[in-house]
Amino acid sequence: MATDGMRADWAQKDFYAVLGVTKDADADAIKKAYRKLARENHPDSNPGDDAKAERFKKVAEAYDVVGDPAKRKSYDDIRNSFASGGFGGFGGGMGGQGGFDMSDIFGGAAGGRGAGSVFSDLFGGGRQRGPRPVKGQDVESTATVSFTDALDGVTISLRLTSDAACHTCNGSGGKPGTKPRVCVTCEGVGHVTDPSGGFGVNRTCPACGGRQLTYEAPCPDCMGSGRGTSARTIQARIPAGVKDGQKIRLKGKGGPGQNGGPAGDLLVTVKVGKHRIFDRSGDNLTVDVPIGFDEAALGAEIKVPTLGGSPVTLKMPAGTPTGRTFRVRGKGVTRKDGTKGDLLATVVVQVPATLDDETRAAVEAYRAAQADRPLRTNLFEEE
Repeated sequence: MATDGMRADWAQKDFYAVLGVTKDADADAIKKAYRKLARENHPDSNPGDDAKAERFKKVAEAYDVVGDPAKRKSYDDIRNSFASGGFGGFGGGMGGQGGFDMSDIFGGAAGGRGAGSVFSDLFGGGRQRGPRPVKGQDVESTATVSFTDALDGVTISLRLTSDAACHTCNGSGGKPGTKPRVCVTCEGVGHVTDPSGGFGVNRTCPACGGRQLTYEAPCPDCMGSGRGTSARTIQARIPAGVKDGQKIRLKGKGGPGQNGGPAGDLLVTVKVGKHRIFDRSGDNLTVDVPIGFDEAALGAEIKVPTLGGSPVTLKMPAGTPTGRTFRVRGKGVTRKDGTKGDLLATVVVQVPATLDDETRAAVEAYRAAQADRPLRTNLFEEE
């Protein structure tokens, strides 16, 4: 019995009944019946009608088998064998030999899988029927958020333009008012087969673009492609702790899919604005804190700001040099697990640009007291 391209479920399906023809119908009658049913039930002609869409799939599947002479012969053979008890069912005898269990042959070799799975492997899965579902395109966008919003998280509105079905023809590719007809190039299958190295390779039909139908005149807006552009506004959630330049992927927020395929994703590149006094280092916030010479030399308690909270008091020991960094625990960026980074406060000693008489006298007295302690002597020592 021929097995090329066969499927295990053919025996349970009456493809002739699906097409409304008799078993002995010739090829022209089968083709005529298919074209009529395909035109009546095609999703492009019946947008939103799930029942007709399902009917169209069954019609396309039936024609894919009985419209192909080799597959039709295989289909008729397996149907006749099952009808006459030649297989005796998957669990019964074969060739009239009672007690011959299909699982005796396929059980071990199939690793415990059922006979139906083995039949599927032997006979092949068949070729794709109808246009394949295609995932929508991924869309890229850029969003600018404030420093504070990047730390706390924020929901923003984004205006997007993406690929979509043409609004004029609703994705059919045909000029409104013109009649659809089954594509003569692929005969309504949606793809054609090219021989490549002795093997048949399926590719999307160049005439209908996989839609299975063509029209008397192409849509003037999309030039028959069925595709256009769509502008819409969506709400996008930017998570807390996002970094400048980070890409956020939002599943299903991209371009719409084709032929029932899923929507694409939205990739948002986040630009984070600058803060007046704070900066960021990983999960830590940083801030430069100006201090006076007397505070650095004698030690002091100074107040340091926090982002969105009350100031904290920082105790500096005497002799604190400029550039020293103090760590304030738990006042930084909120992490994914809910914990927080730290605040890193770097002190910067400020030198006054001008001095009044009293201050100048005090500084000169300090200079005189430090005259015997040259700071740069080691710079001139030879090794």
